[in-house]
Amino acid sequence: MKIGFLFNHDQVHQVAHALPTALAMTEDYPQAEIVIATTNDRLTAEVMRLCERLNVTVPLVQLTLRRPTTRALAATLEWGLPVTKIGIYRDNLDFFRSLDALVVAEKTSLLLKTRYGLDDLKIIHTRHGAGDRAIGFNRHSAMFDHVLVSGSKIRQRLIHDAGVDPERMSLIGYPKFDLMPDPAPRLPFQANGKPTVLYNPHPSPHLSSWYAQGRAVLDHFLRDDRYNLIFAPHVMLFHRRFVVTIDRFRIDRAGTIDARYRNAPNIHIDLGSASSTDMTYTAAADIYLGDVSSQVYEFLHRPRPCLFLDAHATAWAGDPNYVHWQAGEVVTSTGDLGDALDRAVARHDTYRPVQRALFQRSFELTGERSAVRAARAVMSVLGDTASRAPLHRTATTMRTDEGLRVA
Repeated sequence: MKIGFLFNHDQVHQVAHALPTALAMTEDYPQAEIVIATTNDRLTAEVMRLCERLNVTVPLVQLTLRRPTTRALAATLEWGLPVTKIGIYRDNLDFFRSLDALVVAEKTSLLLKTRYGLDDLKIIHTRHGAGDRAIGFNRHSAMFDHVLVSGSKIRQRLIHDAGVDPERMSLIGYPKFDLMPDPAPRLPFQANGKPTVLYNPHPSPHLSSWYAQGRAVLDHFLRDDRYNLIFAPHVMLFHRRFVVTIDRFRIDRAGTIDARYRNAPNIHIDLGSASSTDMTYTAAADIYLGDVSSQVYEFLHRPRPCLFLDAHATAWAGDPNYVHWQAGEVVTSTGDLGDALDRAVARHDTYRPVQRALFQRSFELTGERSAVRAARAVMSVLGDTASRAPLHRTATTMRTDEGLRVA
């Protein structure tokens, strides 16, 4: 039985959602052959970084574009379109045909079934994040052979909105929380003792606060240094020159960050390092400031004040896509941002029970590690639930003419 874990994205934010499950399977199910596949050097480095941190090594292959036509398209269009992310499937069909099951955190892998006819390959979706955006519950979710879900909120929306068969879902908690930094990190600039705000805007132009209000947020912290600011947007906001969304077609440009912001002693800017994705900032901050990013739920692992920016005059009350906005005040202007932050702190006791309820509906956590639960669910889907004693595998990697980095 050969099970692949695929990480196919421009950035590393999906790795922590599925890698802990792969490592748990490697340790507890030696009867299964586990292989991790990445599609660029950035992903490979992140997988190896987390494996080193956890003192576990696994077989690793790095898939690349193999056809000259696909490489040419990527060289021409990658600035705005995910050519590599889509082309990787056609160019590596031999690899995917060698698997009995593929575990993924994204949905483009469904091309293996819909376009390339790999109907016998079981594709298991781990999802990435426990957020509320509608795109997370579209019809594509029902096309997976099985879906691993973090909590009852996700399960119910997948049934009602996406039409997923309840029998094809497993509640497994949140494997990313197995990597939660403990104790919570503190950044060097936090030594000044000031409370720290995390501003975490989403990239989607029709949802994000960045394009209309983001620089006003940065300007506020230049003028008023009573608070520190961690500016750590979704890693895709500044990844390309233009942001293009397909769930509702929009195109916009994130722009650049002026030196005056980078040089401010109370502002820390990170546009895409691993710290933006491994819960370093959601654990370190004292206050969350955002719009629709699912990272707010990771922040609520420890309830703290939240404030949300609505740059689109959203009729959000009662909308399941904005349930997280119940965790704090929603403001439509940055004009009184200082007062709004003060209110978020002063009124947090009002929101604390709401935050706990939102968290509990989003994550069904138990005393057992979520990755162990997820590994057991994957093996159950494949008809094998027998656990084995831990086994640690070592792996080396090399590049081949076919564009593979193989164990």
